[in-house]
Amino acid sequence: MLNILIDTNVALDFILLRQPFYSAAESIVETANFKIISAHVSASSVTDIYYLSRRELRDKNLALRLLKNFLNVVKIASVSEKEINAALNLSWRDFEDAVQYSVAKSNDMNYIITRNTEDFIASDIPAITPEDFCRILLEE
Repeated sequence: MLNILIDTNVALDFILLRQPFYSAAESIVETANFKIISAHVSASSVTDIYYLSRRELRDKNLALRLLKNFLNVVKIASVSEKEINAALNLSWRDFEDAVQYSVAKSNDMNYIITRNTEDFIASDIPAITPEDFCRILLEE
């Protein structure tokens, strides 16, 4: 089974029904729901997802409900001292992306799913768009 890390932007595409990105994000979450893949978000992303959803929706309860529904399908990957220290030692331009990568590395993820693949150019874990990941799923 493939293990993937869903970046914050893709999680928000799903939760907020952001067009034109929603369809691919939904396909990934649905595939995880059917236990065909194991999808994760980093624990550090969860607070960002909630904050940005609440701000966009202007409704705390709706943001919480949507986040809970998402997390009923997608697992939370821990961010520990190990991942933070690994990220600090990467010297990447964006620390948040370095943390995401360190979480993916620590949890043996096969892919990082993001719309910002250029942010993971130094990653040895393939960082691919949701659309590209959906094509991979169709091929298997």
